[in-house]
Amino acid sequence: MKQSVEGEIDARLAARLAELRGEYGWSLGELAERSGVSRSTLSRAERAEISPTAALLNRLCHVYGRTMSRLLSEVEAQAGPVPLVRAGEQGVWEDRASGFVRRSVSPPHPALRGELVEGRLAPGADLAYDRPPVPGLEQHIWVLDGALAVTAQEVEHRLDTGDCLRLRVWGPTRFRCTGDRETRYVLAVVLP
Repeated sequence: MKQSVEGEIDARLAARLAELRGEYGWSLGELAERSGVSRSTLSRAERAEISPTAALLNRLCHVYGRTMSRLLSEVEAQAGPVPLVRAGEQGVWEDRASGFVRRSVSPPHPALRGELVEGRLAPGADLAYDRPPVPGLEQHIWVLDGALAVTAQEVEHRLDTGDCLRLRVWGPTRFRCTGDRETRYVLAVVLP
């Protein structure tokens, strides 16, 4: 059953990506030029032939001016913003290629600037973003379990269980699980 749920999320995500491109009135070629992602990859993502990676979604979020949480909340089966989200109802998305699992703890609300995300990285996972989804995004990264290396502005920060890093994201970032077990962390995101 897990595969069908993942397949359903991938299909809704693909449809939303195609809708967004249509809302902006862009061809695949225009979106490819703006995002730096090939037309072929964009086409396959919009037809749910591939499950997009976190890095690919990040590039598209940058072009569309939205956080990944906002994009993912747009494809989750919710009737709209709610004040309470039970643990079993929180949206989970997995980038199987990189070993990254993302849980939207507090789905974004259009009128609010902050959100909480739980991240899990498998041992050896290395997740690189070439740009922030929104320039100047404020992030607080609190490691709940394991060891994490976060690189921002060409500086690597090594975090262990309980450590918290605060930064504003203007350029590339990288998240690496540096231990021999899964790393679990909370990412608090605040729009500028």
